[in-house]
Parts: sequence; structure tokens; C-alpha cells
Amino acid sequence: MPAWLHDVILTLSSLDASTVYGVGFAVLLLCGLGLPIPEDITLLLMGYLTYLPMPDGSARPHASIVVAVSVGLLGVLIGDGFMFWLGRRFGERLLAFWPFRWALKGQRLAIARAFLESQGPKVLFSARFMPGLRSVVFFTSGMLRTPFARFVLFDGVAALISAPALVLAAWFWGPEFDMVIERARSAEHGILMLIIAIGAVLGFKAWWSARKKRREDAKRAQQATEGSAATEGSAATEGSAAAGGSAAAQAATPR
Repeated sequence: MPAWLHDVILTLSSLDASTVYGVGFAVLLLCGLGLPIPEDITLLLMGYLTYLPMPDGSARPHASIVVAVSVGLLGVLIGDGFMFWLGRRFGERLLAFWPFRWALKGQRLAIARAFLESQGPKVLFSARFMPGLRSVVFFTSGMLRTPFARFVLFDGVAALISAPALVLAAWFWGPEFDMVIERARSAEHGILMLIIAIGAVLGFKAWWSARKKRREDAKRAQQATEGSAATEGSAATEGSAAAGGSAAAQAATPR
């Protein structure tokens, strides 16, 4: 366990569960704004502190795994939705202000825009498992006027998978919290690599389809040009033949 995380646990361990959940909720909202705060660690801590007794060994007041999961999920969804609203309401005008200028760096914004325009809903779902791009994707989806119902559907399904899983894992395997952190990181990296691989395959497929379409369009255009040339040539031949016939008829007419 990192030293800073150990210090955080020591600081929060003397608080009642209601305060812990309130702090966790506030941190998740800040995560939704793109601040460099580990959202996954926040969810894990909410589950772990639900399991962990008070420093004197007594049960933590107001501790409830149902409340922990509910607050964690709500914080994640509201944070995501707020970033989506900012993108729809203000768009790129926010890039003039910190921390949005830092969180929505031009390169990240360009990547998110390209993925959303090509893959749409798949990216909204996958963004939940992509730290560093989550907020940018949600902001960009709002900026691109993605229907709010679609955003809620795909982001909501992803959040229903990830947020409760992290809180429940830390609560259920509380005595093995270090192991839970390592497994969560490994799972996140594995999911991220899988998403990257799928994205590469889909990107190649889109490129190949576009390339094939360009070739077919060029072939059709060439055939149309050749057909037009053939039609003009035939018309010219017929015109010449008609002109020749008329001249012959005039020559054969007695004067």
C-alpha cells in the first residue's frame, strides 16, 4: 500500500461512516470535473472504511454497505453528468479557464472527438474504464450534442458494473485490502488494453471500409465517365452518318 494511501486511511479511520461517505461523494464530484484524483481509489476506500472498525475496535457508526454503494454510484453518475452538461452548455469556451484547460488538453479532446464521431455509444461505455480520458469523453459527448438519454444509458450501465464492484470488493475482502488494490489496478489495466485492442480493430475496420468505399466510388465515377464518352461518340457517329445521307440525297436529286 502506498504511504500516502496509508496516511489517508489513518486520517479517515476515526470518522463515522456518514462523514466518510460525504467526503467520498465530494471527491467523486471533483473527479468528474477532471481533477487528478483517483476515482477508483475513492470507491475502494468507501468500501474498506465500511468494513474497518473504529480505532478502539468498536463498530463504525452508520456504516452500511448499501449506503456506501449507493453514494459511490450516485457520486460517479452526477460527476459524469455534470461534465456532460458543461460540454453541452459551454463547449470549448471552458478551455480558457483552469482546471478545464489542463483536464481538456487539445490532444485529449481531439482523440475523444475522433473516437466519439466514429464509434459513439461504444466509447461512452468504455470511457468509464479509461482513467485520464473519462472526463474528456463525457465533456466532448456533450459538446457534440449526444442525446442525453443515450449518454445516461451507456455511462449508467458502465457505472453500474464498475462502481459497485470496487466498493463491494474492498468491503468483502477488507483484511486483504492491499490485494484488492493490486487486483483492481491489474483489472483496470487489462480492461484498458482490451479496449485499446478492440478500438484498434474497429479503427482498422472503419479505415478499410472507407478505403473500399473510395475505390468503389472511383470505379463508378470512371465507368460513368467512360459511358458518357461512349454515348457522345455514338451520337457523333450517328450525326455524321445522318449528315452524309442527307448530302447523298441532295446530290441524287435531279436539277
